Amino acid sequence: MARVTFPDHRTFLRPCLRFAARGAVVGLLALNVTACAETTLGQAAAPVDSDYQARLARYEQAHRAYETQADAYWDTITEKRKLRHEKRRNGQQVTLADYVLAQPPVYSGPPRPKNPFAPLSPPKERREIPVVSDFLQAAREEYGFVPDRPRDEFEFKRAYAAAAQAAGLDKQQVVGIYAFETGGHGEYDTQAGLLFDRPGARAISPALGYNQLLSTLTISLLAEHGNQILAVLREKAGQLSGEQRRHMTHKIVALRRMIAVARSVPHRWSAYEQLAKHTAKGMGMHAVLLDVDIGPLLQVQNLANSLRFARAKGYTGRMSAAELELMNLAGAGNGIDMVMMPGWMRDRVPTANFFVRAGYWRNPVVHRAKVVSGLIAEIQEHIARAEQNEGARALASAF
Repeated sequence: MARVTFPDHRTFLRPCLRFAARGAVVGLLALNVTACAETTLGQAAAPVDSDYQARLARYEQAHRAYETQADAYWDTITEKRKLRHEKRRNGQQVTLADYVLAQPPVYSGPPRPKNPFAPLSPPKERREIPVVSDFLQAAREEYGFVPDRPRDEFEFKRAYAAAAQAAGLDKQQVVGIYAFETGGHGEYDTQAGLLFDRPGARAISPALGYNQLLSTLTISLLAEHGNQILAVLREKAGQLSGEQRRHMTHKIVALRRMIAVARSVPHRWSAYEQLAKHTAKGMGMHAVLLDVDIGPLLQVQNLANSLRFARAKGYTGRMSAAELELMNLAGAGNGIDMVMMPGWMRDRVPTANFFVRAGYWRNPVVHRAKVVSGLIAEIQEHIARAEQNEGARALASAF
C-alpha cells in the first residue's frame, strides 16, 4: 500500500485514551481504541482520496482527447500508405498529397496520478532473452550442429567481404551497414546489448552479427535461400577430402534439417517469429550465424535482398549505405518509398509515414529526425563517425 503520512498517532488516540481512563474495562479499551483510530484514519484519508480522484479525472479527460486525435492520425497514415502501394502497383505517380504532412500528436496533458490506495503488486517477470550460449545449446541438441568458429575475427571479416563482393555489394555499402548496426566495434558473435563487456549488461534482443540479424530473420532467410547456401557448401565439400570433407558433409546434413523445419511453417513473419521465440528448434537455427561458412552468406543475403527489391521496383541508381539502412529500419516496401522520393519531398514528408505507431515511438532516431531528409542525415552522420572505429577499419581492409 502506498504510504500516507498523517499527524502523530497520539493526536488521534487522545480522545479514546481519555475514555479509557474514565474506568472502561481492558477489553472495551482495546475495542474502542481500535474503532476510534479507524474512524479518525478514515476521515483523514478522505481528502487524499478526493484529491486523487480529481487528478485522475483530469488525466483521463486529457488522455482521451489525445487518444482520439492520435488514433485518427495513425489511421490516416495507414490509409495513405495503402493508397501509395496501390498507386505504384498501377503505375501511377505518387505525389506529396499521398503523405501525411503533419507530425504525430504528442500527449502534453497531466501525467497519470499514482493511486495511493493501490495494493503493492509484485514486480513483473521479465522474459529472459536467449544469448549465444542458448543458441549453441539448442543447435547442438536439436540438430547436432556446432558452428565452425573462425580462428580469429579477421578470418570472419574476410569471409564476409568475399561473400558481399560475390553478391554485388561494394565496400562502402557493407562497411557502412556494419558501422551503423554495431557502431564500428562489433565482432562476428556480437549480440544486441552485449557489445561491450559491462557489469550487469543484458541482451536487448537476439540480434546477432555484423548487420544484427534477428532470429526470426535467420529462419526466414533459411526458408527462402537455404538451397543457395547448401549449394555453396556442397561446392566447398567437393574441394575437400578425408576428415574435412566428412565434417562438411555433416554440416550440410544438419543445415538441411534446419531448412526443412524453417519451411514446415507458413511463409509469414508471424509464423517464423513463433518458431524463433518459442521453440528450441527455432532458437537453434540462429547459431548458424556464428559459422564461418554459413554466417557471412546469410547476413550478406539479407543486404542483397534489399538491392534486388529496389531493382524490382525500378530503382536503377547505386544505393548508399544510408539508403540500405532505411530499408532495414522501415522494411523493404517503406524503405524504397523513401529511397525513391525526390529530395524536395524528403524535406517535407514526416518519417511517421513509414512506420506503425509503436515502432515509430520505439525508435528515437526515427521520431527525432522528424522528416525523411533528417533521418537520412542522422544515419549518414552515425555511419561517418562509426567508420573511424577499429572494427570498421578492419572490415574495410578485408576487401
